[in-house]
Formats: sequence, C-alpha cells, structure tokens
Amino acid sequence: MATAILLLGLAAVLFIAGYFAREWWKLRGARVIRCPENLECAGVAVDAVHGAFGAPLKLKECTRWPERAGCGQECLRQIETAPDGCLVRNIITQWYEGKTCVYCGQTLEGIRWIEHQPALHSPDGKTVEWREIRPERVHAVLSTHGPVCWNCHVAETFRREHPELVIERPRH
Repeated sequence: MATAILLLGLAAVLFIAGYFAREWWKLRGARVIRCPENLECAGVAVDAVHGAFGAPLKLKECTRWPERAGCGQECLRQIETAPDGCLVRNIITQWYEGKTCVYCGQTLEGIRWIEHQPALHSPDGKTVEWREIRPERVHAVLSTHGPVCWNCHVAETFRREHPELVIERPRH
C-alpha cells in the first residue's frame, strides 16, 4: 500500500514537472518584436520560468533597456498572438529553408541548433555566425546576407584567420 502511494505521488510530481518543463520550453528564446512605442524592431526575451507557472507573461530582457525599462510592455501582445512567429530561432530556420550555400551550392535543410548551425555571408565577403547577430537586427541581416553551410563557414574562417597555411588550387 505504501509503495503504491509513493509511486502515485512520484507519478504526479513527474507529470507536473513535465508540464512546467514543456511550458518553459515553449517560452524560452530570443524574440523579435516591433516596439509599439517607436515601431522599430527590438529583441526581447520572456521570463520563461514566470510564464511556465501560469503567470501573465512579462519581459526578462529587452534591447531598449535600461533606457526604456519602465515601459508598459505592450509588445507582449505580439508574443501572445504569435509566440512562434516572433521567435528568432524560427525566423532563421524558415529563412534557410530551401536555400543553398553561397560557396558550395549545398541545399541547407534541417538546421541543427546544438551543433553545426549554418552561418551567413556578409556583403563584405566574410562569414558571420548567428551568435554575433543581435536579435533586433535579424530581419535587416537576412535581407543583406547570404546563407553559408557549416563546412564552408569553417573553411572560410580558417582561410581568413590563417592565410599563410592555405594553398589555393585552381578548379578544373
């Protein structure tokens, strides 16, 4: 009897923990919103822990802070109406879909955010990693940069940082 109660209690705890973990997972991550005050893009992050417990959404970070830290956070309506649409990770994933690497021509499919994520080819000819791009600049960057696969990004970075170790061979 005691074992059954213990197992039932453990199952309830795991169920509740799973629920909060799923809610936290949905709310985490950088987002791009249009600030209602100046109608410009801003990068924000929701307090995912607070929201996972069912509390009303509130911002944890905003690129307009600390100057505008006391705002009314009206931008949260954009997140509530389209939580996945303003998530930077989703915006970037959709942009890469069906595109090919500017160097090798390989089709970029299924971004792996944990490991070899693709990069960008900037107008000045360098490759740029996503961690170097501020969330509020995502839309502007996507309109001026080209897609680069992980392998070409590594090769081009090595070529740029160690030109003395690279031998250029003409293609046949």
